Parts: sequence; structure tokens; C-alpha cells
Amino acid sequence: MTPHRFATVRGRAYRPAQVDAYLAALGRDRDAAWERAARLTVLAKDMEAEAARLREVVAGLEPQAYETLGEQAHELYGLVLREAAAVRERARGEAEEWRARAESYARELGEAAREDARALRAEAEEHARRCLLAARAEADELRVGARREVKERRGETLGALREVRQRTADVLTGLTREHAGRWAAAEREEAGRLAAFEAADAERTARAEAALAAAERALAEAREWARSREEEARAHAVALVAEARAREERIARDTERLLREHGETWDVVQTQMDSVRDSLVSLTGRAVVE
Repeated sequence: MTPHRFATVRGRAYRPAQVDAYLAALGRDRDAAWERAARLTVLAKDMEAEAARLREVVAGLEPQAYETLGEQAHELYGLVLREAAAVRERARGEAEEWRARAESYARELGEAAREDARALRAEAEEHARRCLLAARAEADELRVGARREVKERRGETLGALREVRQRTADVLTGLTREHAGRWAAAEREEAGRLAAFEAADAERTARAEAALAAAERALAEAREWARSREEEARAHAVALVAEARAREERIARDTERLLREHGETWDVVQTQMDSVRDSLVSLTGRAVVE
């Protein structure tokens, strides 16, 4: 069992140490993405805390005294305050929404990458296992069949030859010399048949060895196929991690831009409030009481 809970199998077409190292690298990339998301979350919380502190400071200030400036000026100032509060609330809501989207997308993409990698590796391992078993079974069957047939044929031939030789020897002892040449020819003929059988036996053995070589080639091709599938799985996982990183960076940039835009909007609102106050002062000739 590997550190990542994958069972090892003899005859696989990849090295477990390389796969474990690659999975560990993917885990480190995933942890880095989560760490960046955590930093963005902390930054957003710090900005919320700063905004809360500023709200407390503003709440602690004495309210503006516009009673002496007239009812219209008082209503105008109230409208500006409500608009500023609405802008701050919208900025806070959009920032929370973007952060939630970034965290959800990072989780979904990481899980999809892990599922794809597991499925591709399982498929490659299963295909390699089936090809290996089939090739070994076929090679064993061919080897056993060829050896059995060779033994049987050789035993039959040797037994027949011994029997012929024994009969020939027995007959030759009781025959005259004129028949000796005839029996020698018969023995040579039998020896020729034995040589022909041994040649046929050698041919069958060669065919069996060729079939075994073909089975070994099929096994090598199966291992190569499994290796290529593993490389495809690795490339697919790298692409998914790169996409997750790019999406995370894009979301981070969008979040920072959104916060910056809302900060600029707040600055504009503050400038408008200062302008309204200055206009009121210039119209009434009185300073606004802080």
C-alpha cells in the first residue's frame, strides 16, 4: 500500500515511487492554492475590521448641526449619508460573494482533478493487468502444449526405433549374409524416418517459440500503453492545476479591483459630502459644527 492508499500490483507499467512523488507535488500545489485563498480571506476580514473601526469612529463623532441651514440642506445631507451607507453595503456584499465563489470553485476544481487522475490511473492499471494476464496465459499454454507434444512424439519415436533395432538385431542373427544388406537398408530407411520426424519436431518447437515471442511482444505493448495512459493522466492533472491557479489569480485580481473600486467610490462620496458642506457654508456664511 502506497502513502496515498493505492494498492501495489506486480507487473505494473509504472514505478510507484514516481507516482507517489507526482501526487505529493499535486498535493503541494493544492495546499498552495488553499493558502492563497486563506490569505485573501484574511485580507478581506482585515478590511472589514478596518471598515468597522472607521464606522465606530464616525459613529463617535458628534452629528452635524444643519438645523440653522434650513430644511432642504438637512434633507440633502441625509440623502448623501444614506447613499454612502448603501455604497458601503453593496461593496461588502459583492466582496463576500466573490470570496465565496472563489472558495467554492477552488474546492470543485481540486476534487475534479483528483477524480480524473484516479479514474485514468485505474483504467490504465486495469487494462495493463488484463493484457498481462492474457499474454501470460497464452504463452504458458503454448509452452506447455509444445513441450508435451515434443515429449510424446520423441518417446513414441524412440520406442519404435528401439523395437525396430531389436527386431533387426534378432533377425540378422538368424539370416544369411545375403539378407544382411537388405536389413541394413531397412534400418537406414527407419533412421531416415526418425530424422524426418525430428526435423518436424524442431519445426513445431520453432513455431511454439515464435508464438511465445509474439505473446511477449503483446505484453510489452500493453506495458507501453499503460505508460502512455499514465503520462496522459499526469498531463491532464497538471493542466487542471494550472487552470485552478489561473482562475484563483483572476478571482484575486477581480476581488482586489472590486475593493479598490469601492474604495474609490467611497472617496468620491466623501469628496461630494465635503463639497456639499463647503457649498452650504458658502451659501449660509456659517461654519458647519463638527
